[in-house]
Amino acid sequence: MAAAAAEQQQFYLLLGNLLSPDNVVRKQAEETYENIPGQSKITFLLQAIRNTTAAEEARQMAAVLLRRLLSSAFDEVYPTLPSDVQTAIKSELLMIIQMETQSSMRKKVCDIAAELARNLIDEDGNNQWPEGLKFLFDSVTCNAVGQMATDFAPGFQKKFHEKVIAALLQTMEDQGNQRVQAHAAAALINFTEDCPKSLLIPYLDNLVKHLHSIMVLKLQELIQKGTKLVLEQVVTSIASVADTAEEKFVPYYDLFMPSLKHIVENAVQKELRLLRGKTIECISLIGLAVGKEKFMQDASDVMQLLLKTQTDFNDMEDDDPQISYMISAWARMCKILGKEFQQYLPVVMGPLMKTASIKPEVALLDTQDMENMSDDDGWEFVNLGDQQSFGIKTAGLEEKSTACQMLVCYAKELKEGFVEYTEQVVKLMVPLLKFYFHDDILQPLNTKLAAAESMPLLLECARVRGPEYLTQMWHFMCDALIKAIGTEPDSDVLSEIMHSFAKCIEVMGDGCLNNEHFEELGGILKAKLEEHFKNQELRQVKRQDEDYDEQVEESLQDEDDNDVYILTKVSDILHSIFSSYKEKVLPWFEQLLPLIVNLICPHRPWPDRQWGLCIFDDVIEHCSPASFKYAEYFLRPMLQYVCDNSPEVRQAAAYGLGVMAQYGGDNYRPFCTEALPLLVRVIQSADSKTKENVNATENCISAVGKIMKFKPDCVNVEEVLPHWLSWLPLHEDKEEAVQTFNYLCDLIESNHPIVLGPNNTNLPKIFSIIAEGEMHEAIKHEDPCAKRLANVVRQVQTSGGLWTECIAQLSPEQQAAIQELLNSA
Repeated sequence: MAAAAAEQQQFYLLLGNLLSPDNVVRKQAEETYENIPGQSKITFLLQAIRNTTAAEEARQMAAVLLRRLLSSAFDEVYPTLPSDVQTAIKSELLMIIQMETQSSMRKKVCDIAAELARNLIDEDGNNQWPEGLKFLFDSVTCNAVGQMATDFAPGFQKKFHEKVIAALLQTMEDQGNQRVQAHAAAALINFTEDCPKSLLIPYLDNLVKHLHSIMVLKLQELIQKGTKLVLEQVVTSIASVADTAEEKFVPYYDLFMPSLKHIVENAVQKELRLLRGKTIECISLIGLAVGKEKFMQDASDVMQLLLKTQTDFNDMEDDDPQISYMISAWARMCKILGKEFQQYLPVVMGPLMKTASIKPEVALLDTQDMENMSDDDGWEFVNLGDQQSFGIKTAGLEEKSTACQMLVCYAKELKEGFVEYTEQVVKLMVPLLKFYFHDDILQPLNTKLAAAESMPLLLECARVRGPEYLTQMWHFMCDALIKAIGTEPDSDVLSEIMHSFAKCIEVMGDGCLNNEHFEELGGILKAKLEEHFKNQELRQVKRQDEDYDEQVEESLQDEDDNDVYILTKVSDILHSIFSSYKEKVLPWFEQLLPLIVNLICPHRPWPDRQWGLCIFDDVIEHCSPASFKYAEYFLRPMLQYVCDNSPEVRQAAAYGLGVMAQYGGDNYRPFCTEALPLLVRVIQSADSKTKENVNATENCISAVGKIMKFKPDCVNVEEVLPHWLSWLPLHEDKEEAVQTFNYLCDLIESNHPIVLGPNNTNLPKIFSIIAEGEMHEAIKHEDPCAKRLANVVRQVQTSGGLWTECIAQLSPEQQAAIQELLNSA
């Protein structure tokens, strides 16, 4: 017993040393701590937390360490503990929460309990600590519930919606405790943000009733006592509920809008800025949820309130919390009002550009200066070695990021209505693509993503000014985009830049890249593909390593997914180049050819083969018949991969065989004949229509249609047609659905005897195919194909008896679908 007490005493000393300002002492303590076995660590830490006579810092430190242990090393430590120890830990935690009197300590222990509960919910959402969750609900430790609602969405919501909503609403009624009410409202926000709409709707009446009564109460409190904490949270809870409920919120709109407008109008004191900002956010989110028709009754009032705030904008301090709420609210108003928003741009754009142009303060400091400044608000430091640090004042960078995202929103929504501002916005955005040494803190990720996303949208806006203006703008951004593809290290930003570059080429078309561009781009794409293969090899080496385990595999899978995502963007860029330049670009493409051929080798993983085939699909589709000179590299694999185990590979191969029939010259004829039985085999296999296989199968059906339509003398059309008709309609792959329906119209319009059947006996079957296509929204009503299908139906309508016979064989849903097609096409 005495030995255990002495060990625990030693541990308190260790906790004290971990907090020591002396580097040597602290480092030694860290090493000692690391070497304590997992079970002992947990026991010591729990005892330290429970010991209310111990020093406060030591208890806080123990709580932080225990949470860290459960979050970072749970799988190594917890499952190895004997089950009685696991049970003791759980009950100990719950007991401490109940006994603890100090609120910040209780919050820390709640966080530990939430972390443990989080780790004890498996991937299917099954909870292995029911009494823990029951306790959290009974005592409604709102922080823990809120955290779990975010960490486990949407599984947590699906399993516990009834308990959580009831408990949180009950806690929000606790008028005696403002802080608890605010926490409950905050947890409700977390819960509803990620809650599937269908789960929330049954509670909507009850939620709205509670939120409304609390809002009214808290408004009175604000007027009488000036308390605002709960009201701020409640306003955001209302916004979150509306955001999830969408159009189902319409019946409650009139209940809330007058009070919310009242807050914006009257909450003008400095200490109410955050409340006012959150209310502005709430109004715009409700407007977006209920839609233009309902919101229009208040739109002009709300716009006037926003404009009034906007004119006071110049007097606002830089850290005014209203700024970012205002900027986001304007963008939502733009989404609601559409083109009608254009009239407000002159008022909105000044402050928005000012915020989007914020430049961070940077400084190069020696260690002494840095220590003097470290208390200063909003500075972040990066150690450069040699006792020097690079400091950045990050205030305003999040607002800058939001503002850049809003500019993207305006360009997207207003298109040519935004043309006046394209020049100043492009001058702001292009420099943001550049990579800086300390980019993660110099520019938040979202700023760079917004800059990349804006490029093709700005070109779309600028189009209205004519080709010369458009070309000038493209020249301004093109070099920067190519350079960024070569230098950007963050894979999320890189993929967005590559995607944007591809979209820009599609907007600009043939001739938009000069020889230097092509040369630089060729080198970069080659390097990306080479890096792709090298990374795969390195991952295989790591799999042979002695430290290899499930966790390593998980991180290797993440790396792999990132790599494949970049590969899809290489494919996007090549697609846009082939579709713009056609066969002229083939000599340039030859430098990449060996690498693309390598992608489709049989031993490569399926995503490599899928994307390699997609690139060759583009070569066939856009460069035919010149593509045949490369057929030796892709034709055999393409035919072989139609029957591959991977549905993604099958789909890419089938699409390639379809475009080969459609665009390939005479050289491809024998291969069309060879492809047919392979395609039919896939279509007729037993599981061809399952969820994972259906897209590949529909591409095979479409390819069979294309072979009959474009290379009819390569196959026996009379024999294949009845089978093909029995496979229709397609409804998953919308592009291929249009192709097949157009071919069906060709056949019907030419009165093809096999399609119509003797005495038009096949017409009811054709009607059911058309009706099914309409029901699955396989074809948009504005597509010319929809008009052709409607005309087929109208022609039959004129011959009374035949019409009655066709309609009689349809289900009520199919009849309604035919009517819908006639009304709209």
